[in-house]
Amino acid sequence: MKAMVYHTYGSPDVLKLEEIQKPTPQHAEVLIKIHAASVNAADWHVLTADIFLVRLMTGGWFKPKNTILGADIAGRVEAVGRNVKQFQPGDAVFGDVFAHGGGGFAEYVSVSESALALKPVNLSFEEAAAVPLAAVTALQALHDKGRIQPGQKVLIQGAAGGVGTFAVQIAKSFGAEVTAVCSTRNVEQARSMGADHVIDYTKEDFTRSGQQYNLILAVNGYHPLAAYKRALTPGGIYVMAGGSPAQMFQALLLGPWLSMTGEKKLGSASAKANQKDLIFVKDLIEAGKVKPVIDRRYPLSETAEAFRYLGAGHARGKVVITM
Repeated sequence: MKAMVYHTYGSPDVLKLEEIQKPTPQHAEVLIKIHAASVNAADWHVLTADIFLVRLMTGGWFKPKNTILGADIAGRVEAVGRNVKQFQPGDAVFGDVFAHGGGGFAEYVSVSESALALKPVNLSFEEAAAVPLAAVTALQALHDKGRIQPGQKVLIQGAAGGVGTFAVQIAKSFGAEVTAVCSTRNVEQARSMGADHVIDYTKEDFTRSGQQYNLILAVNGYHPLAAYKRALTPGGIYVMAGGSPAQMFQALLLGPWLSMTGEKKLGSASAKANQKDLIFVKDLIEAGKVKPVIDRRYPLSETAEAFRYLGAGHARGKVVITM
C-alpha cells in the first residue's frame, strides 16, 4: 500500500510517499481502507517535535517510533479480528487513531475497534475525516474542563480553525450565548456557524472591553493569563486548548497557581480519544447541530503541502487528505 512516511523529525520536507506492507488486523483490531484523513496541530507537533515533550510522549526520543502520521480517518471496514464485536466488513467508520500510533496518512490502517464509530450518515468520508480529534477536543474542553451550562456567556478565541469551528457549534448546542473571536475574513463564517456575537480581533481586544464571560476557550491563545482572568466573571473558567508552546506551558504551569487566588479557574485541555465522546459528536452531526468546515483538500501525494498550509496558521476549518 502507499503511505506518507517520515523517518526523522523536521519540516514537512521529511515526508515521503512510499510503498509499504499492508497491515493485518490483530484479534481486537479492525482493518480499514481509508478514504480520507485530516491534518491536525497534533500531527504538526509530532512531525516537527517543536514541543520537546513530544519525543517523550510518543516514545521516539531520537527519531519517530511510529513512522506514519495521521490521527483522523474515515473509511470502510475491510476485515476484522476474531474478537471484534462492534463492526463488520463493509461498515463505514470514522475515528481518531492518534493514541494508537497514528497511521491515517496511508491507504490502510489496522486499529483497535475502541478508536472508531460508525460514520455519520449525513456526511461524506471527507467530511467525516475532518471531525474526530478537533470535535472531541472542543467537546472535552467545553464540557469536561469548562463545565458549560445553558445560558452561559461563552467566548471562543480562534473560532475559525479546526477546533474553533466545532467549539462554536457545540457551545450553541449546549444552549450557551456564544461570542466568536476571529479575523476580519472569518467574521461571516463565524456568524454562519451560529455565533451570537463576533469580535474581529484586528479591531478589538476582548480582554480590554470590560465584557466578562462565564467560560473562555482559547484555541489559539496569545494573551497573558492575567488578561484572560480579567475577562472572566466571578466563578468563570478559562481553558487553553491550543496556541504557541510558550502559551501552552504557561497555562499548564501557571494556570493552577493563578486559580488559587480567587474564584476564577484557569487551565488547559488536551484531547483524550474517547469512543463515547465520538459517538456524542456523531449524534450532534446527525441531528444537524454540528457540521465540519473544510478549507482545503489535498491528495495523499501532497500531504507535505497540506502540512505547510496548516503550519502557516491561517486554515479556515479543517485540511483534508484524500486517498
